[in-house]
Formats: sequence, C-alpha cells, structure tokens
Amino acid sequence: MPETVKETETEKGRGDRQQRHQGSQSSPNVVSLISQFADDNLTLVRITKFQAASEIPARFIEKNVSLRGKVHSITDKGLEVEHIPIHLPVISPLLTKHSGVCSSPLLVHLVGVEMTPEGKEWLQKNLLPAQTVWLKLISREDDILHCLVSQSRGLLWSCCINENILRLGLARTTPITGVQPDSRLYWQLHRRLHRAEVKAERKGLGLWKEDSLWERASKSIRDNALVRLMRRLFKRT
Repeated sequence: MPETVKETETEKGRGDRQQRHQGSQSSPNVVSLISQFADDNLTLVRITKFQAASEIPARFIEKNVSLRGKVHSITDKGLEVEHIPIHLPVISPLLTKHSGVCSSPLLVHLVGVEMTPEGKEWLQKNLLPAQTVWLKLISREDDILHCLVSQSRGLLWSCCINENILRLGLARTTPITGVQPDSRLYWQLHRRLHRAEVKAERKGLGLWKEDSLWERASKSIRDNALVRLMRRLFKRT
C-alpha cells in the first residue's frame, strides 16, 4: 500500500513538472508565432508612421511592401509624400502619442523614370497636395525611396504614375536603381516600364513627337550656313 501511494505521488510530480515545463515554453512560442505572423503579414502591422527612409525596416523593401501616403509637393528631387500608417483602434493611439507632433515627408523618386520638364509640370497638375497615393517600395538610396507610385481610381482600379508618365511621352526609362540587373524583379519592372515607353514612341507623343515636313524644312533653312551669312549681311545694310 505505501509503495502504491509513493508511485502515485511520483507520477503526479512528474506530471506537474511536465506541465510547468510546457507552461514555461508557451510564452516564447507565442512570441515566436506573433513575430512570424508579423513577417508573413506585413500589411497588417504597418501602423508606425515613417518620417525618413532610414526608419523603414529593410524587410519592407525586400518584400516590396506598399505604403499609403499623402502628397506634399513636387520638387526637382522628386515627390515629397507624408506616410499615412494603417490605423488600428487599439495600437494606433499609443503610437501616435509617442510619435511627436512634427511630421516630415518622405522623399520619393519614380523608379526607372527620368522626367522631362514637361513631366514635372504634369505631375504638379495631376498630383495635388493632400492627394492620396500608394508607394510600392523597390529600393532605398540614402534618404531617397525608389518606388512605383500609384493613384487609386475607384475601388477596383489604380493608375501607376511611372507607367502613365512614360505612356504620355513625358519621361524616359532608366536603369532600375538598387535592384540587381540579373534579378527577376529587375526584368519585370524593366519590361513593364519599357512597354509604356514604346507606346508613346509609336504614337509620337511628348518627347517622341516628330516635326512635320514644313517644320523640318524650316529648321533646315534656318540652320543653313549660307542663309545665316545672308542674314548677317542684310542686318549690316
């Protein structure tokens, strides 16, 4: 009888130790699961307001996460966009409380695009201050974010500014900054932007516009050395 009681107590102690061991492991496991969930579902944790390119986690850029923003201005360096984080009722007020009052815009460059002066004017007319845009992160260079910038057009459709400005002949394609040329992402972006540029070239839009026959003839006459000499002679007389 005493041996039975002793065996029972031993089994009970072993069970208690196992439960304590499992309990001690549960907390780290929960943290690990939450961290993994955050990495796998970045769109659900973008609640921090970024005020500089350096504040954006590297994994956001590696995964080409899209951030929502509000246009501040169009400058010679690019677009100035204020990041608008996703709002979660429980967490967002806490982050807002500690984030400070001042807000600095992010400096954004249209990736793969070299704008003409007309392209800058078009942006200033079509991306008005306080307008909402989406920034698909492609790469980061110092304080500049190279992005695909999109405007929402209704609930189900959006317009890529990079493609649109190329399609209008208001910019040229350039190498994709910060992306390995032999990577899949590089060639996906290159084909996408090049296709838009070719459409403008075929239609003769913007910088691809060809002069008419009369314009070409007039230019040829103006550039002719004999004609320039005759003009100088007439001016003297």
